[in-house]
Amino acid sequence: MINEINLKDKKILLRVDYNVPIKDSIITDDYRIIKSVPTINYCLERGASVTIMSHLGRPDKYDKKYSLYPILEKLEKILGKNIIFSEDCISNKSFMNSSKLKKGEIHLLENLRFYDGEISNCSDFSRNLSFHGDVFINDAFGTAHRSHASNVGVTKFFDEKSMGFLMEKELNYLSKELKKPERPLIIIMGGAKIKGKIELIENFLDISDFLLIGGALSFPFLKVKGTDIKSSLIDKDSLESAKKLLDYANMNNKKIIFPSDFVTASSIDAIDTIDIKLLTEINSDLSCYDIGPETTMMFSQIISKAKTILWNGPLGVSENPYFGTGTQQICRIIEELTNKKGITSILGGGDTASAARRFSQDNGFTHISTGGGASLELLSGKELPAIKALDL
Repeated sequence: MINEINLKDKKILLRVDYNVPIKDSIITDDYRIIKSVPTINYCLERGASVTIMSHLGRPDKYDKKYSLYPILEKLEKILGKNIIFSEDCISNKSFMNSSKLKKGEIHLLENLRFYDGEISNCSDFSRNLSFHGDVFINDAFGTAHRSHASNVGVTKFFDEKSMGFLMEKELNYLSKELKKPERPLIIIMGGAKIKGKIELIENFLDISDFLLIGGALSFPFLKVKGTDIKSSLIDKDSLESAKKLLDYANMNNKKIIFPSDFVTASSIDAIDTIDIKLLTEINSDLSCYDIGPETTMMFSQIISKAKTILWNGPLGVSENPYFGTGTQQICRIIEELTNKKGITSILGGGDTASAARRFSQDNGFTHISTGGGASLELLSGKELPAIKALDL
């Protein structure tokens, strides 16, 4: 672990996940940046210098709109320190900037994905990245499920390597905490697609006391169970997956709890057609955009029994104010239980984290993950390549 390495006078190469939303050069959500600060400060306080690397977006060559420069400005404000910026991640100038760093100084490299060697896990690109430091620390949980040069390939070129505090916290709550949770353990799932989630849902059925499924994720299940529900997300594959999971639940004497009503409309923009329909009233002329009040109350009553809660996925089109009520109320009750009863609340990354930050009153959750795909892989019981590569 990082606290077992002598960092004094060392040059740290730190992989973080600064893949944050940026609009017109303005960062609209700095959560991932803020969560990297404890590891950065720890290194600096122990007499090290830090070269930071990250990706942003999915460019396949240099593209100014994917530059990390706006992140430099945000990080300088958060840390209250000047940061050296290199306009390339493996240029001679960038190597010089890293080699000249004094203890307490920070250097930010330009976007890793301006080179195709990052995604292809090119050995030469990995070796070049390793020239930036003596010690490698990976704190980029959001990319831990990918085998890329900056989180997997680079580890071969370091004798001293470790995960950072954010990565350690993610593993603690998304893996260790759920192996022996305080019960009842209640898992809430939402989001859009069932694709790729069979192992995840099977694992949730195995470990949970109650599994609640809402949002569009519930549609193929309800269709299999006989509801005349319409969605572009329902196809042959999703129906087969839903049937397989329902069979798995029945075979293992597990129950999945689905919505009993929905907020509906003829289309997402047809506000004047918004209505609340019981499951028995749903038909293919309507679209479902949020769980209804009856479902919200039912879910809330079950959630109130929890000692541990895992929530992954919004329960409706929560970014739309007309269809965010169900997600908002479930978010608020989880937060209230965390603050007043001391339950453990663990929230998956991606859309769940965004919804929680939008509806939360004081960010009162035990842990909000910074990883979307990585959190799903870990919760499915899979080994993450970036963690394995650290060989800890």
